[in-house]
Amino acid sequence: MVARALWALLAALRAGWCLLPQSGYLHPDEFFQAPEVMAGDILNLQVYYPWEFLSSSPCRTVVFPLMTSGVMYWLIKSLQQLDICSSCINSYTLLVSPRLLFTIFSFILDYSVYRLAPFWEADPWKALVLLAGSYVTLVFYTRTFTNTLEGLLFALLMVLVSSRKSSGSSAEPTSSSLIGVVTTAGFFNRPTFLAFALMPLLYWASLIVDSQKSIKTLINHILKFILYACFTAFIFITADTFYFASVSLDNLYSTNKSNLIDAIVQLHDKMVVTPFNFLSYNLNPHNLALHGSHPRVTHFTVNGVMLFGILHILAIVAGFKMLKKYIHHLMLVRWCYHGLPGLLVHPEGSPTLLLFYFVPLAFLSLFSHQEPRFLIPLILPLVLFSASPSRAVKWKLLIVLFNLLGALLFGCLHQGGLIPCLFHLEQLIHSPASSSHPRHYTLLFAHTYMPPRSLLNIKKTDVHVEVIDMAGAGEEALCQTVEQRASNFTCSDCHIFIIIPGTVRDTITKCGVPFKNETLVFPHLSMEDPPQIPVLSSGNWRSQLGLYILELNRDH
Repeated sequence: MVARALWALLAALRAGWCLLPQSGYLHPDEFFQAPEVMAGDILNLQVYYPWEFLSSSPCRTVVFPLMTSGVMYWLIKSLQQLDICSSCINSYTLLVSPRLLFTIFSFILDYSVYRLAPFWEADPWKALVLLAGSYVTLVFYTRTFTNTLEGLLFALLMVLVSSRKSSGSSAEPTSSSLIGVVTTAGFFNRPTFLAFALMPLLYWASLIVDSQKSIKTLINHILKFILYACFTAFIFITADTFYFASVSLDNLYSTNKSNLIDAIVQLHDKMVVTPFNFLSYNLNPHNLALHGSHPRVTHFTVNGVMLFGILHILAIVAGFKMLKKYIHHLMLVRWCYHGLPGLLVHPEGSPTLLLFYFVPLAFLSLFSHQEPRFLIPLILPLVLFSASPSRAVKWKLLIVLFNLLGALLFGCLHQGGLIPCLFHLEQLIHSPASSSHPRHYTLLFAHTYMPPRSLLNIKKTDVHVEVIDMAGAGEEALCQTVEQRASNFTCSDCHIFIIIPGTVRDTITKCGVPFKNETLVFPHLSMEDPPQIPVLSSGNWRSQLGLYILELNRDH
């Protein structure tokens, strides 16, 4: 009963914290792989389209963005058009509505754990508490990442391949058609899904073989899998082809108005297969280096620990022990000429779950670009493995402290001032004073993550707001841009705001331009420009852990 109550409390925390909302900003992809694009397409807002969604380089399927952020934005747009909610479209709903849908979807993980725990000889409620109490679930699985969808599809695939046993009978393989649909959908969402799907599919194949059915039954399962996989792929390819054709249609029409029909035919003759474009780009080491190169052991030694803490370490220790035991057993079996032992057909819980965890990790480690979020789907086999009565009990306090720290760091502190800053600027831009007397706003962001422009709620037809993203520009380039804007500051209704972390506040001071109306948004932790420990111990710690909104003083 205690475990059930604890899970219910953590589930309520997951939903409540989503609505609060969470201020931490994990990575630009949580906005620019779905919400930002759909806000531009459906709500006609000013946004920044990432290169993956340009018709010249289509590397992301549009199906999942349309089914998630697209549906939620269409819903709030419809509510506003029907006068059910006069101001449904604002920075809060633009942020929270897609996150809320992902939070609801995240309970697929809980369902999967509850279904899978008895099959894999794990304690269901212990596994559910480990899952719900993990900051990975509380933070990452409530964000609009493609990795989040990848984890949910991986969970569904594990449920499909882990057939329930009837008393005294062997496991029966489940629906080949559903397995084909989920596998293909996962591949189009992120081609790396194949690394996660490999072990479940091998396990499913071993169940078919172990069930000792006829060769005709085996072929029937495979043909069903292929048929439904091809049908699913056809749907994705068709949707993506039409979407990216429509994206470039305006450009073609503007340059070829007299031959519009030929232009449309030319576009639709080009079939768009986004996973192949994705793989073509990411298999090029030069392209990966543009996004950051890491040692091949980063997932194994750093990212796994960062996400899962002691559970990852315990899995490594158990893996080495089981590998040693298996090698010893293999040598013994060979010595006695009794054939090879099997690992896949009879789960016995731990060995196969460790393969479900480490095989995807090994495949993802082959790529030089390694980010922690790539591993979040592995939380499912890890909590199932860790939920046996003999594991993780003595580490309860460490697990709790680790996840509290992770939730605080990534849910609140990490780039935590940027979203509240955009909320503040959206209210300023749409204030009654700005509406009655149109003003021009220039918003210059420096040393922050890329700001999602959609949260400013500016229509594409509006030209009174300009967003400049200076990223991590150096002092000289930053001062040059600020001074240039200050020298052109002749409009009486023009306002220039500079948004910069407190750790680099002195850089703007050196530019020699005056400011007024300083606003400090707290907290904000920039790992790219981290605060210095001696400064944190002084009375200036709040400034170091804040984000400044500085308005240029036109009177000087």
